Amino acid sequence: MLRAIALVSGIYDILVGVSLTAGRPLLMSFFQLPAPVPPIHADLNALFVIVVGIGYWWPYRDPSRYRWYLWLMGPILKGAGAAVFALDYLLRGSPASFLLFAICDGALALATLTALMKENPSRG
Repeated sequence: MLRAIALVSGIYDILVGVSLTAGRPLLMSFFQLPAPVPPIHADLNALFVIVVGIGYWWPYRDPSRYRWYLWLMGPILKGAGAAVFALDYLLRGSPASFLLFAICDGALALATLTALMKENPSRG
């Protein structure tokens, strides 16, 4: 199960990152957003998400050895990201369409947490 989650999470992150660069006009239109000013902020976010996605290669290949990456990028990063998207919507009025990211990140965080707890090596 952890391998499948690593694969899905990696592909998801890489696609989001590529969309932030190559698909920026489409994303701006879909989410009804102005262009980022300066564009480097979106470029750096895209780079970050792509690198996180590439990082899933190692837990995909050896989930037991790289559980730490799954914990860090799954329940911690994606879980916190989902919370930040939801709170930003509630407190600062970001577009409701951003809740799509909260749902996707939250679902991946929860799936990763569940699999990590279920496949706990210390339970033997």
